[in-house]
Amino acid sequence: MIPVRPSKIVCVGRNYPAHAKELGNEVPPVPMLFLKPPSALIGPGDPIVIPPTSRQVEYEAEIGVVIGSRLRGAGEAEAERGIGGYVCLNDVTCRDLQKTDGQWGRAKGYDSFCPVGPLVATGLDWRTLEVIGRVNGQERQRAPATYMHFQIPFLVSFISGIMTLEPGDLIATGTPAGVGPLREGDVVEVEIPGVGTLSNPVHDGSRR
Repeated sequence: MIPVRPSKIVCVGRNYPAHAKELGNEVPPVPMLFLKPPSALIGPGDPIVIPPTSRQVEYEAEIGVVIGSRLRGAGEAEAERGIGGYVCLNDVTCRDLQKTDGQWGRAKGYDSFCPVGPLVATGLDWRTLEVIGRVNGQERQRAPATYMHFQIPFLVSFISGIMTLEPGDLIATGTPAGVGPLREGDVVEVEIPGVGTLSNPVHDGSRR
């Protein structure tokens, strides 16, 4: 079951310096934002479907921030108080389409490209969080939230200055280094200790 029903999913790109470096990019001077459609959401155990239009679909393990109260133009302290909880999130990406399109709507917007779960954990200090990504049981990513270039209260504040954040809205805070491809039959996991583990199988949509 999908544990959140956001009106919007706001994502942050290149927020871990090591990940930006592995893709040959610089960390931007201000947060790089993009949107995923709510139709991309799936829950634990639901399949990530590789579209026939892409030959390079990759996982991105992330800490998801769930908004708890309406925020508009919030300062960092108010933004932190407005966080309702945290959830495991996978920002699935067609890396080849991301490079060729010049914008990221198609590369990150396919149905099934935003797994979240297994639940929204409340009462946690963001400074203690860590995200871990695994494929077929092998660890590929691991980093504490404090490794983010733009940290969570700042991100929530920054985004609320652009668009009103409603309760239930979801912010994907960026992925650490170690991203890589997914194939038919893989099982990808995102773990945040203290929150839970999100697991999804991978299906090749061209084989249906």
